Amino acid sequence: MLNFYSLFSGSSGNSLLVHTEHTHILVDAGVSSKKIESALQELAIDPSTLDGILITHEHADHVQGLGTFAKKFHVPVFVNQKTLDAMPKQKEKIAEEQIHLFTNEEKFEINDLQIKPFAIPHDAINPCGFNICKDNKKMSIATDIGHMTNGIIKNLENSDFILLESNYDPEVLMYSRYPYPLKNRIAGPTGHLSNEAAGKTISYLLTSGLKQVMLGHLSKESNFPELAYKTVVEQLIANNYNENSLLLSIAGRDTTSKEICI
Repeated sequence: MLNFYSLFSGSSGNSLLVHTEHTHILVDAGVSSKKIESALQELAIDPSTLDGILITHEHADHVQGLGTFAKKFHVPVFVNQKTLDAMPKQKEKIAEEQIHLFTNEEKFEINDLQIKPFAIPHDAINPCGFNICKDNKKMSIATDIGHMTNGIIKNLENSDFILLESNYDPEVLMYSRYPYPLKNRIAGPTGHLSNEAAGKTISYLLTSGLKQVMLGHLSKESNFPELAYKTVVEQLIANNYNENSLLLSIAGRDTTSKEICI
């Protein structure tokens, strides 16, 4: 059993839950500690029983509640050294014995989960995505991607499920209220992944056995869930795939998703 919930996903905050019979971990803690605690309790999960929190990068929408939550519930934090050093306000709240350092591209384990962090292009100090595996089942988490690379594709191949960024639509971004420099940042090579790029990536990965995708980290200002879904489906059809060949869903900004079972 390898299961997944999106608790929060979007430009305003991100936190994901991965669990097996024996292990419960979060990926990121980008909303308040209170919100994460409440979301877990709704799933009948005691926050103090979590086996770890994986951190992708230091931006506030991924670590806002990390220090307070980890301190309150004594949860181990798994992070690379550069990212840890880039979030001093969070670091100072976490006891040294709770911090477990990893190196991007090197595998490690948390109980029955095998985890591999892999590098992504984003304007953070040392950002990463994650492969999380158990019993020949593989899920991947990849958001905050400025552009798709061969390295990311290689890491996403053979995934049964992917939480993939589908952040913005270029035209909606152009006419959004965002200031011009922010628009350039989002659409730049170390910004975020567009709906179309997500669709092309998914179409390619279907050849390696991909069965389920949840689109995540949608922008509130420069995207719509219906538009992200439609754009990805159009890419599937353009690449001669039946849209029913994939279970496609959208991660809610502030609502817990349905459970994904792999």
